[in-house]
Amino acid sequence: MLYDAGCGLCRTARTWLASRAQLVPLEFVPAGSDEARRRYPALDPAETLADITVVADDGGVYTGDGAWIICLWALDGYRGLAARLSRPELRPTARRMVAAAAAVRRAGLSAGPVTAEPGSGPGSEQGYGSDCGGTCDV
Repeated sequence: MLYDAGCGLCRTARTWLASRAQLVPLEFVPAGSDEARRRYPALDPAETLADITVVADDGGVYTGDGAWIICLWALDGYRGLAARLSRPELRPTARRMVAAAAAVRRAGLSAGPVTAEPGSGPGSEQGYGSDCGGTCDV
């Protein structure tokens, strides 16, 4: 999974995914990093920063809601949810969930940087800030 390591929300999602039991091991690589460029030279670093990207063992590339569904499918206890969200009638729900997360990221951009102490700066109540450098678009 390629994720924006400069975004607090993305780091939180990565931590949450990593803390769950995995049926399929997930590897987390910061998007745009030297490691990402070495592993996936065909992927555009700007695109991987703009949208969550998952590269499967078989080389398949998933972005946006498809990437989140793949991540859920990899977790123990979440395959049923992933299967439901992948159905045509629920896929719009998955898209809305990903769009909502992107909106939270964008809101963090305008809220200001996160400070070390809770409540000590703009945006700190959200637990993330403007540290994703404008890459929060879906």
